[in-house]
Amino acid sequence: MSLLENFPLWAALFAVLFAQFIKVPIQYIATRKLDWSLMTSTGGMPSSHSAMVTALATGVAVDTGLGSPVFAVATVFAIVTMYDASGVRRQAGKHATVLNQLVFEFKKLVSEVKSLPQKPEEEVRKELKELLGHEPSEVFFGGLTGILLTLALHFLFRV
Repeated sequence: MSLLENFPLWAALFAVLFAQFIKVPIQYIATRKLDWSLMTSTGGMPSSHSAMVTALATGVAVDTGLGSPVFAVATVFAIVTMYDASGVRRQAGKHATVLNQLVFEFKKLVSEVKSLPQKPEEEVRKELKELLGHEPSEVFFGGLTGILLTLALHFLFRV
């Protein structure tokens, strides 16, 4: 099998690109604000990580069958990735939110108690990224996106 014929790989890449792109109109529908930076950011609906790993596992299943050891590896990889997206990374994002608020409140307190000279804007510490992980629904719909896209690609291009 050549690289250009590697269906699971192409399905996974298509799924991650599709999921990243679709975040923009979904966010626009929800907030009426167009934010193209979502195409390169983590978090949001749907989970592009979940879409990618489920597309990979589905593509492997289509190519090698459900009883294949490679399908087992791809499935376990998908489960770990999706668990991490909705668990560890989501909690890290919540911690970042709290830490950013603490830093803001501390700076406010210091400036009220003591008049300190302000640093130039380029020297100010950047806030921690808060949108790191996913809500369980975002992971679910990301996974569903990957599976459905891969099956559609299979029926469109391989049958």
